[in-house]
Amino acid sequence: MKEKNVEHEHDHNHDCSLHGCNHEHQYIDEPIKNANQLNQYRTDLKDLGIMNAMKYSRPVTRRSFVKTAALGIGVLASSGLLSTLTGCFSEPSSSSGSSITLADVEKPQLKIGFVPITCATPIIMADPMGFYEKHGLEVTIQKYGGWADIRDAFITGEIDAAHLLSPMTISMSLGLGSATVPTRLAAIENINGQAITLANKHKDTVKEISDLKGMAFGVPFDYSIHNLLLRHYLSEGGLDPDNDVDIRITRPPDMVANLASGNLDGYLGPEPFNQRAVHEGFGYIFALTKDLWANHPCCAFGVKQEFIDQYPKTYHALLSSIVDATNYSSESANRADIATAISPNQYLNQPEEVVKQVLTGKFPDGLGNTLNDPTRVDFDPYPWKSFAAWILTQMIRWDYITPAQAEGLDIKKVADEIFLTEDVRNIANELGISAPTDEYKIEQIMGKDFNAEDMNNLREWMIR
Repeated sequence: MKEKNVEHEHDHNHDCSLHGCNHEHQYIDEPIKNANQLNQYRTDLKDLGIMNAMKYSRPVTRRSFVKTAALGIGVLASSGLLSTLTGCFSEPSSSSGSSITLADVEKPQLKIGFVPITCATPIIMADPMGFYEKHGLEVTIQKYGGWADIRDAFITGEIDAAHLLSPMTISMSLGLGSATVPTRLAAIENINGQAITLANKHKDTVKEISDLKGMAFGVPFDYSIHNLLLRHYLSEGGLDPDNDVDIRITRPPDMVANLASGNLDGYLGPEPFNQRAVHEGFGYIFALTKDLWANHPCCAFGVKQEFIDQYPKTYHALLSSIVDATNYSSESANRADIATAISPNQYLNQPEEVVKQVLTGKFPDGLGNTLNDPTRVDFDPYPWKSFAAWILTQMIRWDYITPAQAEGLDIKKVADEIFLTEDVRNIANELGISAPTDEYKIEQIMGKDFNAEDMNNLREWMIR
């Protein structure tokens, strides 16, 4: 099996809060003169990976370096784990207040982790818009810079539940890339809402998939819809994703900075960082993922099986708040208000204009067009088990599940165990929200049917 990319780990101990930091963080404007100085600055900003003196046609100075790095820190900062250079940390946000009437559950005070992207909208907006309180819970939501960080916090019990990438619930349950932790996908957070963004220098040269050969692409994590869908997309265009392009694990908050610096040619990433690249004038939207696979899953609300067993009433109240918030987020009429609620620095820390463009679907694409697509991102908590089946076929296809591990793997059993479809259906019915009765559906992905209930079809999707 090929070696997988691994996100850099971070020191969680920072000196001050991003939204309360009064330090000036200034640097003398003198040239970086030797390799040791350059390596030190690379270490200071190891997540950005944007510094290579050999690529610069002008002298590199500390100030110019920090100015470039600010694309990933000052402009794009969105977590307490983002920068060791500034020493700034984002305090958790809490729904706590004297007016909350706590539910009669085992653990009414909870901590939930999220990564600052619009996929997490229901988890985030449930705090300022009162959905946790509505269901009798006092919830603190904690921001994390990337998926390795939130995974580790989830595994160690630092948080009770987490915003996870849908494939992570499977990878952790199977012990792929981490300790084996029985993890349940309690609800889907968002459908659609991702894009392929390219640097502006490719506007006149990239017309089709084959033109992407030789490029460096960012994806947020190995076990992500972004990585699996990008690989399928490239292969449909005749490219080998392991040899014809360079796929790099890149934290979402660092994507625009890496695009601007030339470290990446593009990325298949989450919002608002596709739209932010357009907003800053560094890139353009080449394709929306909804046009590759309509209503595809992306992020999920994850809990451990241990949590469900130990706190069944709490789990019910928590999932009720998430399903309720997700349903509210699905209404187009609510999107502008939600954008206002989740844009501040304790949540996404992004310009409200950009977040509104994403959530309302009225946006410039960087090519001179203003588009109106209300389903650019959507929200539906229902965990179709056909989603799980496709993810598993692609993990097998690209060797994230080895042939030995795949031997005897029962895809339906894994989907039934990890995707808690019945729970979402039952809670939706309690809330008066319509929900499907089927658990599988035929998915249309780039013009081809994926039928999880047809074993021959499943096998075809496992072939490179």
